[in-house]
Order: sequence, then C-alpha cells, then structure tokens
Amino acid sequence: MYVCSCFGITEQQVRQHAETGACTPRQIAGACKAGTDCGSCVRKIQALLGRGACPRREALDPVVLATAATTASAAASLPEPTAAEAA
Repeated sequence: MYVCSCFGITEQQVRQHAETGACTPRQIAGACKAGTDCGSCVRKIQALLGRGACPRREALDPVVLATAATTASAAASLPEPTAAEAA
C-alpha cells in the first residue's frame, strides 16, 4: 500500500528504510523524500515506525555522538582525586 502518494513510497519501502536505521519520520524523509511534499503521510510513517522500535534519536545524531565522545575523553584524562580530595 502506498504511504506517500507524492513520491510513490510504499509501506514496504518505509519498513526497509527503518530496518537500515531510519527511525524517525525526518530520517525516512532523508532516505526517500516521503513526507517532504504535502506532509499528509507523516502520521502514517510515524505509525509504521511505532514507538520504542528504534534507538533514541540522540544515539543516531552524529553531533551528539561527537559531543559525548569528547566529554568522555575529557573525563578520562582528568587525574584521579587524592584520598584527601575524595573525602
């Protein structure tokens, strides 16, 4: 069945993109343009993606990943507190 008639995107295509990591309507739009013209299919795409089926958006966002990696490496480079500082 067609989800996006503007671009001829089917439910199967949306599911295939979801299986390869597109977990939000915005990511589906980036993969196949569905939802970027009239927008009437966005709710159907949301329903197909469901809730909790994909990792959190932040985990997929390269900016957040880079920030988290920088924070983790900065924390790892800090010296261990002395016994007096820890108390």
